[in-house]
Amino acid sequence: MSRLSMRSPYWLVPALALFLALAGCTGIPDGVKPVQNLEPERYLGTWYSIARLDHSFERDLTNVTARYELRDDGSIRVINRGYHPEKEEWREVRGVARFIESPNVGRLKVSFFGPFYGGYNLIALDDENYHYAMVSGPTRSYLWILARSPDLDEAVLASLVEQARELGFDVDELIYVQHDQGDDV
Repeated sequence: MSRLSMRSPYWLVPALALFLALAGCTGIPDGVKPVQNLEPERYLGTWYSIARLDHSFERDLTNVTARYELRDDGSIRVINRGYHPEKEEWREVRGVARFIESPNVGRLKVSFFGPFYGGYNLIALDDENYHYAMVSGPTRSYLWILARSPDLDEAVLASLVEQARELGFDVDELIYVQHDQGDDV
């Protein structure tokens, strides 16, 4: 039986601490440009992780989603959630994101605890429908391809993977996220 872990706010703390210590910044990889003319209110809502580079804080999780909600102070509430099939439990972590330059530029800093922030760089976006996005961290070791549904058109996915390859990301190491928990997501 699946359940939300009672430890859920804390399961990522050590991994995120390591991530932030190693990443150590809110930068963007050299030669990578953030999305311009972002409409933040259209970006809010739930995104499904389609593909990502491997990191301990998401390792072994399926059904990974990120939900973004506007807070009263203009920052964004971040709720990352995934299912650990072996342990039969949902894991969730909450954080806050703040724009680095302006709300119309896809550069944010995200914190899941304390005053430590990591870079969240929106580097590709379906600017017509906001149906897919690609996000990098402060280095090329962090990459996510996101979509508004658990499936992304294969041609669109291939195009995003090729774009990431051209930007120097190791796309041969991408992990394609399984989504099979239906309405529990």
